[in-house]
Amino acid sequence: MVELSVLDVSLIIVFFVITLFIGIYVSKQSGKSASEYFLSGRNMPWWLLGVSMVATTFSTDTPNLVTDIVRTNGVSGNWVWWAFLLTGLLTVFVYAKLWRKSEVTTDIEFYELRYGGKAARFLRGFRAIYLGIIFNILAMSAVTLAAIKIGAIMLGLQPWETVIYAGTITVIFSAVGGFKGVVYTDFILFFTAMAGALGAAYYLVGLPEVGGLEALLAHENVADKLNILPDFTDSEAVITLLIIPLAVQWWSSWYPGAEPGGGGYIAQRMLAAKNENHAIGATFFFNIMHYALRPWPWIIVALASLVVFPDIASIHEAFPLVAEDKLGHDLAYSAMLTKLPSGLLGLVLASLVAAYMSTISTHLNWGASYIVNDYYKQQINKDASEKQLVAVGRIATVVLMVFSALLALVLTNALQLFDIILMFGAGTGLIFILRWFWWRINAWSEISAMFVSGVVSIILNFTELGPYLFGDAGLMPGWAKFPMIVLVTTIVWVAVTFLTQAESKEVLQKFYKKIQPGGPGWDKVVNEARAENLELVDSKEGWSVPSGILAMLVGCALIYSLMFATGYYIYGDYFHALILTGAAIIFGFILVKLWKKIRVNVL
Repeated sequence: MVELSVLDVSLIIVFFVITLFIGIYVSKQSGKSASEYFLSGRNMPWWLLGVSMVATTFSTDTPNLVTDIVRTNGVSGNWVWWAFLLTGLLTVFVYAKLWRKSEVTTDIEFYELRYGGKAARFLRGFRAIYLGIIFNILAMSAVTLAAIKIGAIMLGLQPWETVIYAGTITVIFSAVGGFKGVVYTDFILFFTAMAGALGAAYYLVGLPEVGGLEALLAHENVADKLNILPDFTDSEAVITLLIIPLAVQWWSSWYPGAEPGGGGYIAQRMLAAKNENHAIGATFFFNIMHYALRPWPWIIVALASLVVFPDIASIHEAFPLVAEDKLGHDLAYSAMLTKLPSGLLGLVLASLVAAYMSTISTHLNWGASYIVNDYYKQQINKDASEKQLVAVGRIATVVLMVFSALLALVLTNALQLFDIILMFGAGTGLIFILRWFWWRINAWSEISAMFVSGVVSIILNFTELGPYLFGDAGLMPGWAKFPMIVLVTTIVWVAVTFLTQAESKEVLQKFYKKIQPGGPGWDKVVNEARAENLELVDSKEGWSVPSGILAMLVGCALIYSLMFATGYYIYGDYFHALILTGAAIIFGFILVKLWKKIRVNVL
């Protein structure tokens, strides 16, 4: 526990006041309609939306998660989420403009644009509850769990105290300000959080017990954790940390903020953009910041923590009041922050509060948008006025906050929840990628994938069959569990697709005419329409997907080069850092050329 100075407290109070002021200031505009409350009138610029995406994923649980990964598996362990860059850039260069052209209010509304009949209505309503409430509460509870651990370590707060203090302010400004309040405050939250992360990393490396960057990198607890790529002599580590994330996980698994084909709060921001080009620009900016630059301050603190707190026992010894069910490697990040001096401590605490508020407010607004637009308005009150919809949105915001806080009080570990969420979405991702470009996919494809993925995940994670099949004493290695869930889910949904009726001709033609997805996967629908003297293809629209995929690959090379180069500069390996910097410049030049082919001509 640390003692806060007057300066520290003042910084935190000023931050809270500014945040609440913004929420109250925009509340009148946000309350005009559901579109204003959830999408701010679809008139947001790329830079503001991009910063908002970065701020949202700056959550309090992310540095804890990264710390847990680094302490357990080394820097290379981060490939478990670095691999999602492929998902992110596929969204940037292929799906961002498609989402913006759809003009739906939420990505869940897409179901009744792409599919038809009772199955589509069921899918929309069920996914609204499944994602907007269940998954959303899981994700928010992980963020709140991190806040609980930070409050316990740094301020000596009981879990319920952290939940009350942090949750109350956040839910007030989220409920009042709506999406516009979230995005405007995200702009301030981003710079606050970035300054706190950089300031903490710089100071903590200079602690006497760490001895500076050079001593840190040479320390016996740290030296074997530095590799950005896993040890290729350890086949299991390569399969678990690199091959499965890059070969299977990125396209097959649904995860909030990294949905294959775009979705969730990323889709919400694309839908709020001024036009398709602003949607593309926002998501590209987000991916550069999220993967190439932002992780390194957290990684440095995680490495330094291995010197100061080499194991969980040392953390427990230093902080004996922390409940045993909350002990874990992820606590090391908060433990390191207790060593910050006055002023910087206040800034970092404010940055952590900023990270918490940004993520939770986004999840609250996003989840409420599903509840209002895709469940309440569709299933309960189809004639609801705009004021009623906003009122339900605000009530839903409060209810989501309460349930996520209650769940956080019984959770233990952020990495544990990350793995569970990944497993529950395993095998569904390919549908989200293909449904735009293959006419044969129908509502039953998605329904079957969703249920099979969930059921198989429950069986393998929470019954005796899991240990029997996978693990040290199992029939198959532990790393095979995730691919097995993907394989079973994929086989089932592909079979269901061909065993059930295709969507009606009218639904498919209407979808194609609006979205113009193009490609051979729609040839049957386009040709049948032409036989009926209907022309679905807009002659001004070319099929940009091949160029988009090439841009995705070049963009990945650019961002990974920047990410590796940053790491090597920190490690003092200037030879490799300069080579990678040069590669990044070349890839950037190629990407600019490709962008001219992809960008949308807007009036």
